Amino acid sequence: MRSFLIFLVCFEVLAITIFSVAQLSPNDAYPSAYGDDCGQTGENLSPLRREVYDSGRIFDITHRFTPETPSGDSEDGIGQFLTLSMSMKNGSDYNFSILKLAVHAGTHVDAPGHMYDHYFDAGFDVDSLDLRVLNGPALLVDVPRDKNITAEVMKSLNIPRGVRRVLFRTLNTDRRLMWRKEFDSSFVGFMKDGAKWLVENTDIKLVGIDYLSVAAFADLIPSHLVFLESREIILVEGLKLDGVQPGVYTVHCLPLRLVGADGSPIRCILID
Repeated sequence: MRSFLIFLVCFEVLAITIFSVAQLSPNDAYPSAYGDDCGQTGENLSPLRREVYDSGRIFDITHRFTPETPSGDSEDGIGQFLTLSMSMKNGSDYNFSILKLAVHAGTHVDAPGHMYDHYFDAGFDVDSLDLRVLNGPALLVDVPRDKNITAEVMKSLNIPRGVRRVLFRTLNTDRRLMWRKEFDSSFVGFMKDGAKWLVENTDIKLVGIDYLSVAAFADLIPSHLVFLESREIILVEGLKLDGVQPGVYTVHCLPLRLVGADGSPIRCILID
């Protein structure tokens, strides 16, 4: 099975290249219609919000931002994060909103400067993250539901060498922790020995997980330090991994280009 996964990862890279060069036509960039995806018309206008696109080929694995989106150790979520500073209802020519948001809320990415102050001072912010790591073939795996991600658990997952991006689905998804506004310190994450084992025994450069922290609460700082020390591993946290089968996908994650920021909200999708 694991040899087959290696083949799939290699095949994915080849397939992407072939598709981009040989399969696209001018009409693909300008499709005449997207079906009935734009909502209703007339008096009953309503947007269509989806999790899955293109008949199950594209999965949005980003949580929506709402006032109840969890953040840090808040019990009340992020609260009101959008302010309509100019409103057409009040006579303005247009609506104009202002965004105020914690960069480590909801689905987000960590920069090396999040946990290393000398990296922060040197400018290793989200604008310095490597998009080649954040985009490409990825493996979605299910973690045993009764424990944090230790070295023993990492060994049991048998992730083959050559796999560079792994999304770890845990008990956090089953418990729907990202749908709760209250921060829950009992979430599943990496223990320090699990992080160390990953760094020393795999080729993984993107680590994704389904709660606000890739590191278990008991090893919150030590695990982050192990992951971020080399500046080569990127942490994507708060992913929405329900309803997706384990396997190989293409992942696309794009953070905002926030110069000086130690984290950023991020939009992530999986393509089957």
